[in-house]
Amino acid sequence: MAPYIDLVLRAVSVYLFIIFAIRLFGKKELAQLSVIDLVFILLISNAVQNAMVGPDTSLVGGLVAAGALFVVNFGLKKLIGRYDSIGKLIQGEPIMLIYRGVVQEKNLLSAGFTHAELEAAIREHGIERIENIDLAMLEVDGNISVLSDDFKTKSRRKRVHKTLQSPNATT
Repeated sequence: MAPYIDLVLRAVSVYLFIIFAIRLFGKKELAQLSVIDLVFILLISNAVQNAMVGPDTSLVGGLVAAGALFVVNFGLKKLIGRYDSIGKLIQGEPIMLIYRGVVQEKNLLSAGFTHAELEAAIREHGIERIENIDLAMLEVDGNISVLSDDFKTKSRRKRVHKTLQSPNATT
């Protein structure tokens, strides 16, 4: 039983490390990974595999590690849903990119967006000009929400450009 407790502790430690590393170094919307992002994720998973299971490469060892990840992931999602402070710590807060047709330059910079990327993102919402947007927010999940027509029309796209969200960003 002790070897399996070790596997659980290893898997949970790696899981938490990767969550906080992504939070620290930025996060990407998974819908539009670049080749570099995909290679990075594949290499990270390969790099931490041995750290999770150690010398135990058995089927049971892999299932115990995977089971521990599922349980911790489920628990963490419940905590995030219940406690806003934990959600803000792990996921960050939305970032205002545009307010009443004016780009919030400081927030745009901290979110890692260029003007060209922002303009492309608003075109995906069917809006031609930044001046026509009342509010554009980079949400914690990497999506951009846009309000227009005097805050009456909301548009939210599931795709977002390859951008990093800064953990220190403010709204």
